[in-house]
Amino acid sequence: MAQDYLTDAFIRIRQKLKGVSGRMLPDAAGAEDVLQDSFVRLWRRQYPVGSEKEAEALIARTVRNASLNERRRARSVTLDRDLVDDSSDIVEREKAYDEMHRQIEQRLTETQRYILEEKEYGGRTLEDIAKELKMEPAAVRMQLSRARKTLRETLKNTLDDDR
Repeated sequence: MAQDYLTDAFIRIRQKLKGVSGRMLPDAAGAEDVLQDSFVRLWRRQYPVGSEKEAEALIARTVRNASLNERRRARSVTLDRDLVDDSSDIVEREKAYDEMHRQIEQRLTETQRYILEEKEYGGRTLEDIAKELKMEPAAVRMQLSRARKTLRETLKNTLDDDR
């Protein structure tokens, strides 16, 4: 019975799930793979699902988490390649990263940090962030713009100081 709920829910919300995964991953094929792998994983484990609503929530959460994991894995591979290619710059990169992270913590408001993280790393839309924060999308856009401007100025000043 649980497998029927899973199958019905998956078929019904498949396009929405593909959209969620597609916003997190760089290519449609990767999003499709995550979708199918998630469904197969759930099917094999035979979770005790009592309704189609429960199945929908379980599938959505699984697809979201699998998409995030895939994005992290892809980013990790890219970073590893960069580090291998330029191993002489590792210490400098770590210092620059630590300094920028410190500047983000010091110069951005908590709201700006949250918006920046969700937009840039979470792949969320400004409208979704605005709804969550109970703000107007224009206000979220303005906060994101201010955060980016602050970071650009900080980076520019840091680079000027290094010269």
